Formats: sequence, structure tokens, C-alpha cells
Amino acid sequence: MTYGICTLSIVPLQDVNQHNSPVLSEVLYGEIFKILKVQKHFSQVCLDDKTTGWLENSQFLEITETDFNKLSKQTPKVSANLVEFIYKDAQILFPIPIGSMVQHAAYLGHQFEGKTSGSKAEKTNIRTMAFMFVNTPFRKGGKSPFGIDADGFVQTVYALCGIALPRTAVKQSEKGTVLSFIEEAEIGDLAFFDDNEGNIIHVGIILENNHIIHAHGQVRVDRIDQTGIFNPELRTHTHKLRLIKSIA
Repeated sequence: MTYGICTLSIVPLQDVNQHNSPVLSEVLYGEIFKILKVQKHFSQVCLDDKTTGWLENSQFLEITETDFNKLSKQTPKVSANLVEFIYKDAQILFPIPIGSMVQHAAYLGHQFEGKTSGSKAEKTNIRTMAFMFVNTPFRKGGKSPFGIDADGFVQTVYALCGIALPRTAVKQSEKGTVLSFIEEAEIGDLAFFDDNEGNIIHVGIILENNHIIHAHGQVRVDRIDQTGIFNPELRTHTHKLRLIKSIA
């Protein structure tokens, strides 16, 4: 098996090996991964969160198993400002988004001088990190302040607080401890929502005073009750509550 590292700011992880295929997720600067299959223009890869998809070969660097294992053991350090910069020899190479794995910059011959996060933090820090994304537009598969989906929003915010979560709301809902009532929830707990068939389709982060922050159209704050998410502008519930979980 071979391995790779993302050397660019944001790279789309696509459903199939075609340029116009749906985007499953995004690979941010410094992320390392296993390469499952190599073709002429694309490679199938498996990320650390077990998401599998296709990357364009020109958008990552192949690395050895030895280097992969060494990089895997490094303490996570993720960029903690919405946008930071990667340098080489005092020259700016490119900007990187919040959540980038900057502990691997030195391996790539780069320097990073910005603010980092990634250590296990107090649960209240989840709120602070979540509010950095307010008004970020919704984009299916997105994981950056330039476009993010509900699952990616929760995963990225938790990663900034040193907590690894799966990529999808379905898998995220399998973690943690179920809470019986909203009143039991604390800031930073997760609320999951389902469709009429009972499938988990949405997730958000609980805030104080029966509010929730989530990605729906954009990252926004709405009210939450035992029925679900209530949008005050539309004067209706937009998502049906399935369960609440304490993760941290």
C-alpha cells in the first residue's frame, strides 16, 4: 500500500474518478491518507476518518509508509484562524483554511507561524470555535469557511477542540451518550435530525438557552425544542429532532 499527503489548501474528494463527479468531502492542507488504487489521473484514497473517495493525482504528494507512520504519530496541530498562510524561505506560498494539519508543514519544507489548536479543550470552547463559522455558506462536501456542510461543520469544530469525529452525521450519531431531554444538554452537545423514514440527515451543535448552531443555507443560529429546529424567519420547524448526544 502507498500513502499520500495533501500539499494544497483545499482539495475536493470526489465520489468517482471524474472531474464533474459529486464532492464527498474536502482534504485540507497537511492531511495524510492511504492510497487504495492508482489510475492515470486519479487515485482512490482513504482518509483518517475512513472516508473513501478519489483525488486528482496532481493535487497530492505520494509518501513512503515509513514517513506516513512517523507523521501519524505527531501531535495534531490545526490552524485556528479562518485563514492563515504557509511560507517557504520567507515567501508566502498560499493561504490555508482553519482546520489544516499544520504539524506536517516542516515535513513539506514549509513554515507555519499562525495560531494553532487541536489539544483537548473545555467543552465551552466548542461554542467559540463554532461561532467562527457563522454565515459560512452551505456547500455539500465542504469543510472550510468558504463552504461547509452540516456534517463537516460539526467534524471541523470538534477537531479544533481536539476531538476526532467521523465525517457523516450518521456515523457521528453512533458516538457518545444519549440524553433524554433538551434540558439535559450542555453547550457543545450534538443534536441529530431525521427524515420521515427515520434516516439521520442533519446535525448541529447545542448552544445555551435552547439555541443551536448548524449549517442550513449557511451556518446560522436557530431555536431548538423537542420537535426540532425552529427557524424564526420562516416561522416553522425546518428539521425534526431525532436524538441528542453528549460527545465530549
